[in-house]
Amino acid sequence: MAVRQAGSASLTALYPGSFDPFHVGHLDVVEQAVELFGSVIVAAMHNPGKPSGAIDLEDRVRLIGVCTSHITGVRVEACPGLAVDAARELGADFIVKGLRSAADFDVEQQMALTNHSVSGIRTVYVPARPDVSYVSSRFIREIGAHGGRIEHMLPAPIAGEVATILRQRSDRRA
Repeated sequence: MAVRQAGSASLTALYPGSFDPFHVGHLDVVEQAVELFGSVIVAAMHNPGKPSGAIDLEDRVRLIGVCTSHITGVRVEACPGLAVDAARELGADFIVKGLRSAADFDVEQQMALTNHSVSGIRTVYVPARPDVSYVSSRFIREIGAHGGRIEHMLPAPIAGEVATILRQRSDRRA
């Protein structure tokens, strides 16, 4: 895989995740990645190791687009399959991942080494800002499903809609 060198026009990073839902920590990673690379593709993916989406994939793509529409150099794609395949198909030079803790590093490092061994694409980590390092989609889903206050953990343009979606999903299961 040919990788452009730093200093060339612009590098592209793929930021893969389930983003179920997209939260302020995810937005922080996108902002950092754009600053580093110039171009970021946010790849909303289905992770078979996680519960099937609380928010439909199409809605996740739309909501991420709303949250990132003010950032030049960002596009959002729905991507099936493996992140390395999406990176190759979309022309990404790197994969970027956010780290909140040492536990995140342990999981992400094994994935990064595996991805590199099968594709040659490297993963770059960006640290979460301390004020968003506690935010987790899993906790947002759980708290939101019980009607708890989650809006402060979500980007303002989508906070109300995501809270409503999670409450309605919980009501349908009850």
